[in-house]
Amino acid sequence: MNLPFRKSTLMLLFFFTGILLVLLTVADAVSRQQSAMGVLHRRGLLVEELGLSDLALFTEARYTRHLSLADRHAAFQDHPVSFDHFPSGSIYLPPSQLLP
Repeated sequence: MNLPFRKSTLMLLFFFTGILLVLLTVADAVSRQQSAMGVLHRRGLLVEELGLSDLALFTEARYTRHLSLADRHAAFQDHPVSFDHFPSGSIYLPPSQLLP
């Protein structure tokens, strides 16, 4: 197999093509971030205006998604003595008024 150029030239071409692709990816990320800042700002104003609830911290169970909206009995799926099915229930403490 006779190449019209050396293998090192092919390697340099591959290397610089990779660098160009990384730079294009960074430029695309910066442009997308700048265009998304306006949308994020408007969403923040909407959350403030409507007084929306807290951020969803966990995705597993309804009583760990929005702690301000949880039912008192929701953590006990089957009965009050059953174990918690989801690990996020053991990470977050119950509200202070429920503690002894």
